[in-house]
Amino acid sequence: MATAAEAPPVAARPAGGSGFARLPPGPRPGPLTNAGWIFRPLPLLERWRERYGNTFTLKLAQEPPWVVLGDPQDVRAVFQGDPSILHAGEGNQILLPILGRHSVLLLDDERHLRQRKLMLPPFHGERMQRHVETMAEAARQEIERWPAGEAFPLHPHMQDVTLEVIMRVVFGETEDARSDDLRAGIKRFLEFGTDWKVFVRMAVLGNERLQRARFFRAAMDPVDAAIAGIIARRRAEPDLDGRDDVLSMLVLSRHDDGTAMSDQELRDELMTLLVAGHETTATALAWALERLVRHPAMLDRLASGDEEYLDAVVTETLRRRPVVPLVLRKLTAPWELNGRLLPAGVAVSPNIHLVHHNPDVYPDPFAFRPERFVGRQPGTYEWIPFGGGIRRCIGASFAVTEMRTVLAEVVRTVALRPADPAPERVARRAITWTPSSGARVIAARR
Repeated sequence: MATAAEAPPVAARPAGGSGFARLPPGPRPGPLTNAGWIFRPLPLLERWRERYGNTFTLKLAQEPPWVVLGDPQDVRAVFQGDPSILHAGEGNQILLPILGRHSVLLLDDERHLRQRKLMLPPFHGERMQRHVETMAEAARQEIERWPAGEAFPLHPHMQDVTLEVIMRVVFGETEDARSDDLRAGIKRFLEFGTDWKVFVRMAVLGNERLQRARFFRAAMDPVDAAIAGIIARRRAEPDLDGRDDVLSMLVLSRHDDGTAMSDQELRDELMTLLVAGHETTATALAWALERLVRHPAMLDRLASGDEEYLDAVVTETLRRRPVVPLVLRKLTAPWELNGRLLPAGVAVSPNIHLVHHNPDVYPDPFAFRPERFVGRQPGTYEWIPFGGGIRRCIGASFAVTEMRTVLAEVVRTVALRPADPAPERVARRAITWTPSSGARVIAARR
């Protein structure tokens, strides 16, 4: 059977007609649907797919209707569609108070391409490979602090690793008093920003009121001040050409018209890299180890140094437990998908969980089975933990490299077993889905 990557594109085009077909059927909007999406999203997604198929409409609170997509061919249509009609930045506006209006995640059209062009170079090729030892060293230092013989949650320790990597690779900061203050401020803010209760409060207030809210400013202002201090120090450095941290490269970068990035642009992109590159990778690492400790044979095979299997473990972890559940594209004009004309203002939403657990693509989709990717790469539109198209996550290769590096250090250094043999369920942590007990394990030195 042809894969989605081999199949011809689905018909999807801007439409000139004045009318439009009704949206696909879906669950009844209201408080029960909203509460279910917050507290029990995965069972509901599967129930809705069983009832409505791979395409259905979801209406949540004040959001525009989402046309949810679980078929890779429909995902292909979205990711290959006209980006001037399929706006991703508009779908991410809830993050505006945190990331800022210059964030590459919140921009569309020419402004997005302009900013993305400056953000890509530090995360590819030889430059990225230079940071592998930094990742390994951060992992080794953190593993040394793990308690032996007693249960503890891995997730906060993975957060410490990924924050340290961000501090060194992105900010170019090492161990000193100012850096320690920044680390502490960032950790406090990220804990604040990933509390689902705070996130709901932020959504209810809306961006304008939130940015003036005292509780929000109390969390945001110290981080902004610390980042402003780093930017000022970096601009004053005489040896920027000799540095390989991301901030230094961005300070040196130039737009096509020759202008440098402003302090506000730098701040917004640093916050984007911090939020997108810290919590998500830490959660993915926690999920990888939560799964592996419940499959000792897999853990032993990984500890043997099998590089191909390591790649497969990372790929299967991101398939089975995607950290972010979906992507959104808001339609700026009517758009046709599979013969159905969708109106402007609606969002189309490739659902990462549904695509990754589509039984037509992945046999036994709810099993954790890295072997399915040994010697095989997933189809482009069948495996989408980093989104796709021109909006694919800039740091995707960096995140995969960091996962490979940290996992290799963990299994080389310690033997792990689960604190509880029962698998941990998925818990919502603002926009990410994390292990409900933090991936609790018991570790012993090898």
